[in-house]
Amino acid sequence: MIITVLAFILTLGVLITIHEYGHYRVAVACGVKVLRFSVGFGRVLWRRQATPDGTEFVVCALPLGGYVKMLDEREAPVAPDQLGGAFNRKPLLQRTAIVAAGPVANLLLAVLLYAAAHWIGIDEAKAVMGPPVAASLADRAGLRSGDWAREWSSDGVEWRELRSMTDLRWEVMQAAMRGAPLQLMLTDRAGHARRTVVLALDTLGSSEVDAKQMQRIGLGAAFSEPVLGNVVAGGPADKAGLHAGDRVLSIDGMAVADGWSLRELIVASGRDGRARPMQWRVDRAGKTIELTVTPNVVPDGGRTIGRVELVPGQPPEMVTVRYGMFDGLSQAVSQTWQMSTLTLKMLGKMVIGQASLKNLSGPLTIADYAGQSVRLGLAYYLGFLAVVSVGLGVLNLLPLPVLDGGHLMYYLFEGVTGRPVSELWLDRLQRGGVAIMLMMMSLALYNDVARLLGLQ
Repeated sequence: MIITVLAFILTLGVLITIHEYGHYRVAVACGVKVLRFSVGFGRVLWRRQATPDGTEFVVCALPLGGYVKMLDEREAPVAPDQLGGAFNRKPLLQRTAIVAAGPVANLLLAVLLYAAAHWIGIDEAKAVMGPPVAASLADRAGLRSGDWAREWSSDGVEWRELRSMTDLRWEVMQAAMRGAPLQLMLTDRAGHARRTVVLALDTLGSSEVDAKQMQRIGLGAAFSEPVLGNVVAGGPADKAGLHAGDRVLSIDGMAVADGWSLRELIVASGRDGRARPMQWRVDRAGKTIELTVTPNVVPDGGRTIGRVELVPGQPPEMVTVRYGMFDGLSQAVSQTWQMSTLTLKMLGKMVIGQASLKNLSGPLTIADYAGQSVRLGLAYYLGFLAVVSVGLGVLNLLPLPVLDGGHLMYYLFEGVTGRPVSELWLDRLQRGGVAIMLMMMSLALYNDVARLLGLQ
């Protein structure tokens, strides 16, 4: 819990500071006097001001935002000798640059964070697939347990390498969003028996990518060897004589190809509510052994399942995905662009009703993911920071009056018409923008709580 809270505070602190620094740096470069640079709202926890006439830097108690307060005649009277440093007196192009600098800073930060994660390297599951979901697109396309996805193509001409299961899922999600088929070049786990399959993602009938849609696509989990992990002392598996390291060959005459199939057979053994003995054949150090295992039958969400108290299968094979200096930077730019467009598309689909509003996440989800990524290691946390930084940058570019994008819309109007938006309309738009933001924040918080309670 402490790690999660600290990771969340660090995440917000870094992203807010960079965002506001973008505004601050460009404002200073344009000759605007900056009165206060604040990270957070509410009671001041830390303050620094080098000179009585300099910028006041503060850290406040509520770390859910920040602001850069500039000299501006619209907010308070300005002495005649300081009018040259007032924001509202600056040319339209400079005001636009100052406002846009915050979101741009977040997007540039995302590039650097992605690049750093690529340079460090991330351990990811190898793109060897477990069994696809029955009757799913992947199943109908001919994907099978143990298939190693090596390359992908959208046109069958240009092929690109798949480095990991994460790469594979990303490309499938992107193709599903576009409503386009995806071609995969597969081999067996040894790299032999090359063949090509087509995932007909254009037949889904919807470009919304959520848990249900991914279930329809049906990519299985990463391949897991059917080798037993830890066996709980005194449990059914231990009493039957199973040992950690045993390779399961079959159960009740059914061949076991992977850890996922092993788990499903164990779970299914208790679905009729009775403890039914199971005949296991295992390989132990080259010797085939037959054992009778009687599972416990336990309730699980309104049904009964079998449980034998062991870890069914080995962790998937991992590969370290690492890029060189220039490749890592190029990949980071591409990822930032793809994530930005994906975020915009998803927001647009939520607005027009093509995507569920359940996709909107708030601070509780961010805190949870922050804690998880920190536990996984530095490269994972940097990648997580990059994702949130992209989201913050894109969100602030939305044309809502309380956001940077709303101010940019005002300046676009001023540039086209030659006059600023009237004070009356500014007030009306500001009120509407606040109402929309409050609705979005409330919905995001509701989704967070629903996920934590298992309601979504």
